[in-house]
Amino acid sequence: MDSCDVLVIGSGSAACASALRAARGGLKVLVIEKSAWLGGTSAMSGSGVWIPANHVAAEAGVADSRQEAIAYLRAVSPDGWLEKEDARWSAFVERAPDMLKFLAENTPLDFRLVKEPDPFSEAPGGKLVGRMVSPMPLSRRILGPFACRLRRSTLPHSFTYQEVVDHDLYHHPIRAGLKLWPKLLRRWLTNSGGQGTALMTGLIRGCLDAGVTFWPETRAVKLVQDAAERVIGAELERGQRKQTVMAGRGVVIASGGFEWDPEMRARHFPGPLDRIGSPRSNEGDGQKLAASAGAQLDLMDQANVYPCLPTRYQGRPHGLPMTFQAEPHSIVVDRHGRRFVSENDFNIGEALDRRGADGTPVHLPCYLVGDHRFLGTSLPFRWYASYEPQWVKKAQSIPDLAEKLGLPAAVLQETIDRWNTFCANGCDEDFRRGESGWEDYKAHGPENRLKPIDKPPYIGMSLNRSILGTKGGARTNEQGQVLRPDGSVIAGLYAAGLAMANPFGTRAVGAGTTIGPNMTWGYIASETILRQNR
Repeated sequence: MDSCDVLVIGSGSAACASALRAARGGLKVLVIEKSAWLGGTSAMSGSGVWIPANHVAAEAGVADSRQEAIAYLRAVSPDGWLEKEDARWSAFVERAPDMLKFLAENTPLDFRLVKEPDPFSEAPGGKLVGRMVSPMPLSRRILGPFACRLRRSTLPHSFTYQEVVDHDLYHHPIRAGLKLWPKLLRRWLTNSGGQGTALMTGLIRGCLDAGVTFWPETRAVKLVQDAAERVIGAELERGQRKQTVMAGRGVVIASGGFEWDPEMRARHFPGPLDRIGSPRSNEGDGQKLAASAGAQLDLMDQANVYPCLPTRYQGRPHGLPMTFQAEPHSIVVDRHGRRFVSENDFNIGEALDRRGADGTPVHLPCYLVGDHRFLGTSLPFRWYASYEPQWVKKAQSIPDLAEKLGLPAAVLQETIDRWNTFCANGCDEDFRRGESGWEDYKAHGPENRLKPIDKPPYIGMSLNRSILGTKGGARTNEQGQVLRPDGSVIAGLYAAGLAMANPFGTRAVGAGTTIGPNMTWGYIASETILRQNR
């Protein structure tokens, strides 16, 4: 193939949603993936998909509307974002329900509601249920020769997202396995998986059925532009061979973030970093390609930041996203030894990444501190902590623990004493831990909200930024078209997912804030191609 209508760079959820929409619109589509594995970061994910006013909720009798959704986004956005991002939020809210229904009708995906509230459910337009969906398991075998090409995950994809939540897999893995063993056995025998495995299996199968061509181990190294600076194709590397593919209707960049490029990461995320939880192929190729074509790069300091446990992936150190920082008998403190956020806050990553006027983090390095009972709450935690034997520090007193962590002993003791007082009184007066709709849901009961730190030995470990995907890249308009610094459109070039300047940055408005919008922007880009670019 030396020509196509649409060339899609990347093979994650944004890329495949774009490819599928273009192909179902009658266009010839080529998807290229530089690694040997299809599915990108989405294939590794838990596949929570945040889509307001979706048809799954409507069929379940859950009331929601686009008007409520946009009111919610406007109410919970970071300061200064409304004026700049409102048009793109509105485009997302308008098209996201259509996108999800389109996927349900054109792929084997079976989306089900997840009973998780919006993180800011108390805000105007917020919901306690209805905006989170995730797919039921699918067999990799339906991908035929591409089954062995689907990227594997560090997460337990034998379970669905809802099963992980309902059965509290992190705290009770053996009990969950015993309760679900017939389903787990069936999935093992049929090579099936839930979460990101199901999502990308369904999306890729839908693309194949629509006639999309996939080229793994193919890297885009340069965009081709004509005399009018319209993007008309790309130069590719396939193994030892170079090839130019012309794209008559457009190129969609959906190649993921740049978190594995050391220079870019250091420039935009200075300060301590614990782990990265995405594929190592996320090296900023899309951002670099867009910039070379004259695009404005924006929101480069935004990312999906969330605590990660240490693990190994494909034989190398890696991060496993997990909510381990909100356990009983523990708190999170900054470099000064003071608390600065509710440990149950879904946006704890935003707090960890908070920057000062000079652009450097104000809280890092940060630490989780607690007593020995923390270690007894989760068998998986002990397993994953063993990958970094020096990570967890232990001491018989708070001053000794402070010394091992490099924290001021008097301040740390004062912080822990204050926390223990809150526990005795049953109320976190500083950060209201466990009181919001989201935190109440995630605390697994009132008894797990406030527990003292008063039984030695005491423990402590670093809890710095871990990145699941950066969210900066080419600035786009509400139609997915890439823009120059002067606001003009680069004809023929589109961006979606983590390769765009994402209008949903580090602050998450739902547990599926990444994948839901990413797929929607891929869908929007191809809708624009089909409607305008003829």
